[in-house]
Amino acid sequence: MRFRRNEILPAGSPAPPIEGLTAKGPLLVVFFKITCPVCQFTLPFLNRIHRAGTLPVFGISQNDDADTREFVHEFGIEYPMVLDPEGADFPASNAYGIASVPSLFLIGQDGKIERAAEGWSRKEMEWLGVRAGATVVRQDENVPEWKAG
Repeated sequence: MRFRRNEILPAGSPAPPIEGLTAKGPLLVVFFKITCPVCQFTLPFLNRIHRAGTLPVFGISQNDDADTREFVHEFGIEYPMVLDPEGADFPASNAYGIASVPSLFLIGQDGKIERAAEGWSRKEMEWLGVRAGATVVRQDENVPEWKAG
């Protein structure tokens, strides 16, 4: 049996629907798992985009409701969450080709993916901040340029 790595959907692809998510673009979705250290690092920075109010952010949790609520409380996440749990065989994650988390997708008003990224990328976060009119990484913060998901 040969292992085939999923490939995340690239920019220009139609964004598959996500059960429980009724918002239309532009919006930013982030797939994550609560035990992922890079997710724990990344998701709080997305609050800054969410707070700007110009680009809605939605978390797509690969965990159950109770664990997700605990994560949201512990890390101060303010944006809405949708569940894509293992018990349901991760339908949304599979539709987006998620191979690692966090994986972020900027979905445009036309329903197509405008930008896709995996892991933590300071450059991507700053680009998303400019898009949303928010400062995501402050000058006084010492954050890495990149962290694999």
